[in-house]
Amino acid sequence: MSAQQTQLDAARDQAKLVVALQDAVDHERENGRQLEEEKARVVATAQQVEERLHFLQYRERALTTEIQTLLATRSWRLTAPLRVLRGSPNWMKNRLRDVNYAYVHGGVRHVVGRCAGYFFKHFKSPVRLPAFSGVPPTVSSGVAEITPVSIAADLPPQFHRPAAERALADVFVFSIIDWHFRIQRPQHLAREFARAGHRVYFFSNHFVDAKEPGFSVEHLDPSLPLYQIKLKVSGAPAIYFSVPGQQAIEQILEGLRLFREWNGGGRSYALVQHGYWMPVATRLQADCVTYDCMDHHEGFGNVPRELLEMEEAMMKRADLLVATSSWLEGHARRYNPRVEVIRNAGQYEDFCHPPGECFADPQGRRVIGYYGAIAEWFDVELVARVAEAFPDALVLLVGADTAGVGTKLRSFANVEMTGEVPYARLPYYLYGFDICMLPFRVMPLTLATNPVKVYEYLGAGRSVVSVDLPEMTQFGDLVRVAGTPEAFLEQIRSAIDALPDSEEETSRRKAFAAGQTWAHRVASFRSAIEALPRAKVSVIVLTYNNLALTKDCLESLEQHSNGVDLEIVVVDNASTDGSGEYLASWAASRPAAKVILNAENLGFAGGNNAGLAAATGDYLVILNNDTVVTRDWARRMVNHFRNHPRLGILGPLTNNIGNEAKVQTHYTNLESMHSEAALLTGPNLGALFELDTVAFFCAMLPRSTYELCGSLCEDYGRGFFEDDDYCRRVQAAGLVVACAEDVFVHHHLSASFNKLGEERKRALLETNRGIYEAKWGPWRPHQYRSQRARRNWRTFA
Repeated sequence: MSAQQTQLDAARDQAKLVVALQDAVDHERENGRQLEEEKARVVATAQQVEERLHFLQYRERALTTEIQTLLATRSWRLTAPLRVLRGSPNWMKNRLRDVNYAYVHGGVRHVVGRCAGYFFKHFKSPVRLPAFSGVPPTVSSGVAEITPVSIAADLPPQFHRPAAERALADVFVFSIIDWHFRIQRPQHLAREFARAGHRVYFFSNHFVDAKEPGFSVEHLDPSLPLYQIKLKVSGAPAIYFSVPGQQAIEQILEGLRLFREWNGGGRSYALVQHGYWMPVATRLQADCVTYDCMDHHEGFGNVPRELLEMEEAMMKRADLLVATSSWLEGHARRYNPRVEVIRNAGQYEDFCHPPGECFADPQGRRVIGYYGAIAEWFDVELVARVAEAFPDALVLLVGADTAGVGTKLRSFANVEMTGEVPYARLPYYLYGFDICMLPFRVMPLTLATNPVKVYEYLGAGRSVVSVDLPEMTQFGDLVRVAGTPEAFLEQIRSAIDALPDSEEETSRRKAFAAGQTWAHRVASFRSAIEALPRAKVSVIVLTYNNLALTKDCLESLEQHSNGVDLEIVVVDNASTDGSGEYLASWAASRPAAKVILNAENLGFAGGNNAGLAAATGDYLVILNNDTVVTRDWARRMVNHFRNHPRLGILGPLTNNIGNEAKVQTHYTNLESMHSEAALLTGPNLGALFELDTVAFFCAMLPRSTYELCGSLCEDYGRGFFEDDDYCRRVQAAGLVVACAEDVFVHHHLSASFNKLGEERKRALLETNRGIYEAKWGPWRPHQYRSQRARRNWRTFA
């Protein structure tokens, strides 16, 4: 009994010891987990501190270098006499205030005008200005913040001038990553566009958390017009997890408005790389909106459905839809016929020459290498088999491990992982690889992938072994491809046996890579944009005498209808001032012009109906001959229809009309009209508002509206109320009537009807009002905007 008791006690003690040991293990595991979490927090904090330090360093440079640059300009020196007049004991303070004012109100450009405006307004009572908040894009070498300032509020109109038209469009890259993240397709494309002569603005996916709109600017390369823009958005939302809310959209749009004022405006291409940007990128009235479909985002598995739907909307809306692989091309064509395959590439000059120092295995083993992201698409089981099959070789993996691959390969002594390295460090490792491998899992995400690293591997002349992905076919026999794990191992063995590679084989690989650079891809982008079909716009110009006005109207159409395929259909209602003879001669030398000479006056509706019937365009415009259009008017109006499918008919802002489309103007001649029009419309790109009736001095409708609602009602004889009548039909069809705030058309107003005399005109108006009310009920008089609040588009979009 004593022996049994002793054994029982020993067993109890052993059980207690096991429990204690298990508790200790659990405790250590918990400590380890907490340490890992703390490490992650420290790393995240360090990254934030580093980014902030980077920002502050560049900001300091901006605050010193840029003020010195302004003070050295000839235009600043020309204003010296004005500053002398303001001499006082506070001379230096006043001078710094002047510097600040010039920057806030436009930078080095137009310094004379800005400063003069400031002195005239503030000579007697200087005001305290906001802190320095802007740097001109032509001289910026660091980061500067732009806060919301009113560019136009305190200056008379004559000191504002629209930016001169540049030969090359600006490129706005609405990126999926920040510039300082891993160097990938977005950065390569942006840099090459800049090298091709475009000003390039790289909009980071990282927003600045701020309640007020604005942006920061970082000049990324002193030798290139290449800038990173960070917009200010309250809460700094991440673009990967949800669609932008209305408040975020409005703040981004306001930040973009401030940005456009800062960069001077002008032509632009929008290159969108994530669906999140869709609601704002399409509002910029870019010459071309391209969606760069780099990945099959649904293949990541964690993308919210609403973001995928926004990406689909972006693919449908894009003027050009770019796919990086054949698989993505097939996917993209489900949404848009205008698809161009522009694959990834390599920066050949970064990889074609061996670095001064390259990796060498201390044990002298062959190196089977890989560099790039090590994520869920990385086939760790395949790499384990490689390590097991080639124990005498080093398997070197270079890149950030976000899938726990290191833990799974820990048991292999011949596997080494470096973690992420800078882009400039990649050749050091690449030239140490004997064999380069691409060990991806075959899954929807990788089936759509065109791997950048293969171009870089080949640029160094290295031997490449890859799993069998669709995009490998373009490399032909330059890449060894395997469809099974066993075949992959066999291909690596064959590649090792073939070492050292012949000079001929190495040269073939490098020659291929030299013809597949990012400069080639940007050339393809530019060619694809230039080759895009343009919307065909038919403008029906109805004339009745007033030949001088007609000439001004036609000249403006030919000069300012850029970006569309223009057809002009002139219908003359039996003019008696020589208009018919002039128009016949005018049209004879213009293949895209048609002239219809009516034997009698068919009235406003009848004349326009004849022109509409003869027009062949996708978009139809009714335009009075007493109008003058301004730059970009037609393309901007077309873009509104593309952005808003429910839009049925659209008119512009103008100087002279009896409804909400009228805006206050100050110009006294047509030359100054164009400058003022640019200032009126520039801050409102992509904006429009609903109104009851578009006045038919200028109205655009898509052919679909015309086919649905028919021609103009001819019951109104010579004119009045046709526009009200037609807009009621458009609304009855469930479509929207609106006015574009980014389009201005000058209108002389009733140049033909005024010749009737007041009595005849009043009688015609009353008669036609009766016809209208018999069809649609009481007529509601048109109102100016000051009498009626503007309705925002989002109330019905």
